[in-house]
Amino acid sequence: MSRGRGAANLAHMDKIAETDLYPPVKAWLEAQGYTVKGEVGAADVVAQAETQMLIVELKLGFSLVLLQQAVARQAICDAVYVAVPRWRGKAGWRSFKGNLGLCRRLGLGVLSVQMAGGEVQEHAVPGPFQPRKSPARRGRLMREFEARVGDPTHGGTNGQVMTSYRQDALACAAYLAGAGTAKGAEVARAAGVGRATRIMADNHHGWFCRVARGVYALSDTGVTALASGYIADAPTAG
Repeated sequence: MSRGRGAANLAHMDKIAETDLYPPVKAWLEAQGYTVKGEVGAADVVAQAETQMLIVELKLGFSLVLLQQAVARQAICDAVYVAVPRWRGKAGWRSFKGNLGLCRRLGLGVLSVQMAGGEVQEHAVPGPFQPRKSPARRGRLMREFEARVGDPTHGGTNGQVMTSYRQDALACAAYLAGAGTAKGAEVARAAGVGRATRIMADNHHGWFCRVARGVYALSDTGVTALASGYIADAPTAG
């Protein structure tokens, strides 16, 4: 990432205007050989060097309006930047990082301006975005999709999700409610849960307890959950 220092050494200000971003951004572009002019047509900043032209949209923070304006400028210029004041603190960085990723996907360049010293930092260059694929994450998603029985959770739910793991744990608990105690292999066979032994041994939900080597029963927590109707009725133990 390249850095440049604006001609004006801006003092730290609690209240700033978009025009305060212009001098350091202009100086940063001029240091790279561009001729820069402000408020040309609908663009905040237009810079040109020989046949290369770029546009910069200035805003005091990321917003939908900023992104809409920047995307609109792509119709007249391939290289479009957004420039905002540099973030403050960890929360500010997290927000900036999220917007940075979005700008990259939109093909926008991103500049931040350190208002205390007029330093400009380039975080992304304009251009087509090629996301890095994650076969491992895709594989996990597809395995969960295929393993989940039915469609137990509405999309948009903000809370507990009925995962395939939880479905399998419920099936194990329901069987033990009728059987009392059982070996892991028996639960796996009767409940149709191949990973039954691992689920009961890990006991993430606190529903199980080991009563002997390889033998499990419902814990007090599991019994309480069953009594409250949280665990489905147990099948008949065979």
